[in-house]
Amino acid sequence: MGQDASVQADLIAQLQVKIGSLTETIEKRGRDIFGDKNLMSLEEITDASVEFLELLVVVLGSPDPLAHDNPAFTALTRFIGEIAQQILVRGGDMDEFLRYILFLQRLFLESIEEHADMSFGRARALLTFLADLFNELMLAVFHIYLGEREQTIRAQQDELAQASTPITTIWDGVLTLPIIGSLDSQRTMIVMERLLTKIETDRARAVVMDLTGVRAVDSQIAHHLIQMMRAVRLMGATAIVTGIRPDIARALTSLDIELTDMVTRATLADGLKEAFRRMNIEVRERPA
Repeated sequence: MGQDASVQADLIAQLQVKIGSLTETIEKRGRDIFGDKNLMSLEEITDASVEFLELLVVVLGSPDPLAHDNPAFTALTRFIGEIAQQILVRGGDMDEFLRYILFLQRLFLESIEEHADMSFGRARALLTFLADLFNELMLAVFHIYLGEREQTIRAQQDELAQASTPITTIWDGVLTLPIIGSLDSQRTMIVMERLLTKIETDRARAVVMDLTGVRAVDSQIAHHLIQMMRAVRLMGATAIVTGIRPDIARALTSLDIELTDMVTRATLADGLKEAFRRMNIEVRERPA
């Protein structure tokens, strides 16, 4: 513990001696990496450079600097994470920011190498400590990147689920819902929520669910389909299923699912005719 405190004291001493030149070097490198691409303003770069060194001094002065429950270390990693997130939001990528972190690490390593009078043991302890510190900082950046990436993927999945399942008003009181691909729990909830809202706002009395774009049906997909049909009926509308191919029909019958209440028709056109019939609407060709 005494040796760790001594190593931290050495680093603090070097920072205090070189704080001016270090700040200037860090700021210049920040302008080269972020300023030219308008990812950070010059004022933001200056403020970030000064704040980084100030937080680093606080970390080095704490009893257990690299402990995850150390408030000083938490503040430093949060600060680094906020800058990384800001750069991502402004269109930058993590490669640029990680290069900047590596530059900071190299800068401190070079400042240690300048001390020729430092013993081998002392230099090695300093190098090890700095390596551990910057590894933790890079992990913090990586976690921010993963979080942003997962959020982007979820948003894209939601957009795709909505775009791939359009609900269309064909006639007053008649909706069509073409289902393409497979149905998982998340997509089912999204589609069901949009469908039930549309039934309520349009006062729809019939929903034609077309399965032409569904390639295969397993027990889970069949369960989701039954859920949607029951929800439609609870809203007071009729669910009509169309586009069931022979292989899907065989799969449904083999799953031992109660299908007696399911209204089916071969094609979407037949399904619309059935919807119109149930609403006492007659559609016929007008004489030329």
